[in-house]
Amino acid sequence: MVYPELRISYQPGAPAPRNARAFGKFTDAGVYSTTVTQPEKFNAYLVEQMSLLTSGYAVTIETGLSDQAIPYSYVLDEAHDLPLDNVDPANLAQVFAFPRLDMIGDEVADGERMLSPSGARPLTLFDAPRVDWSLNRIAHYTGTPWRHTQDFILFTNYHRYVDAFVAWAAEELRTEGSPYVALSAAGGVIADRETADVERLVAEAPWRRYQMPAYHLMTEAGDGVSLVNIGVGPSNAKTITDHLAVLRPQCWIMIGHCGGLRHSQRVGDYVLAHAYLRDDRVLDRALPVEIPLPTIAEIQLALAQAVSEVTGLEGPVLKER
Repeated sequence: MVYPELRISYQPGAPAPRNARAFGKFTDAGVYSTTVTQPEKFNAYLVEQMSLLTSGYAVTIETGLSDQAIPYSYVLDEAHDLPLDNVDPANLAQVFAFPRLDMIGDEVADGERMLSPSGARPLTLFDAPRVDWSLNRIAHYTGTPWRHTQDFILFTNYHRYVDAFVAWAAEELRTEGSPYVALSAAGGVIADRETADVERLVAEAPWRRYQMPAYHLMTEAGDGVSLVNIGVGPSNAKTITDHLAVLRPQCWIMIGHCGGLRHSQRVGDYVLAHAYLRDDRVLDRALPVEIPLPTIAEIQLALAQAVSEVTGLEGPVLKER
C-alpha cells in the first residue's frame, strides 16, 4: 500500500507571467510532485493551491501511485474496531511498511533539496510521510486529536492563560449565535453547548500527562482558535511548530508576559514584539544567523487594531498603552 502522488507539469512556450505572490506560482519550468495523505483534511488546501496555479499557468495535473509505502501504524491508528491488543508490532513490521525516520525530514522546507529521486521538483513543503509523522506527534504532545486543531493558533507558557482561554471558551459555548460549537481539551475532553460546568470538566482532566496540552475552541469550518501551552524554552516551541506547520494554519502567535524595558512602560501595558533575536541559536543550522526574522506586517496591524477595539483607545494614547 503506497501513498497517492500528485504531479503538475509546467512546460511553457514563453517566459512565465509576472506574479507578485510569494506562493502559488512557478519560477521555473519542469515537473513538480508531492505525495498526499489524509485527503479529506487537506482537500480544501490542495484545491486552493492548485487553483492558483491553473488560473495563471498552462499546466497538466496528474494523479497516480507513488513509491512511498504507507507505514502500517498510521493506517491502524484509524482502525479503532480492529482487535490488535494481542498483535506483536514486530510481526506486523515483517509484513507491512513501518515508519522510518531516516526518510523523514525538512530538506525541502529548509531549501536543502530541490529535486526528488525521480527528478521532479517538490510541489509542497512536506510530503505524506512527513505529514503523517507530524500528525501522530501532535496527538502525542498535546493530548488532543490533530483533527481538532484550528486555523488560528495561540502559544503560551503560563497556565493562567489556559484558565482565561477556557473561561472565554465556556462563555462562547453558552452564547446564542456564537460560531463556536465545541471545546476540545487535553486528556480527551469534549465540551459542547449542552455541557455543564466546562471549566471544572477541563480542570479535572488528565492534562498533566502531556508535554504541551492543547485546547481547541472549534467551529464547523475549522477556523476557530487553538491554544497550546508549550511550556518554557525554545526547543518546545520549535518542536510543536515543526509539527503544526503541516496543517497549514492561517497564523500562530505567542502570548505571555514580560518585564518592562523602558521607563515609559507600566504594569498592564501591551508589548507587541516585532522581531526574533537569534541568541538561543535554535535555528542556526537551518537558517544563517545573518538572516533576520521579522514578524508579518499584516499580523502586527491586526493585533494593534484588536488592542484598539478591546481598550477603546486610538492614536498616541493607544501607542502609550
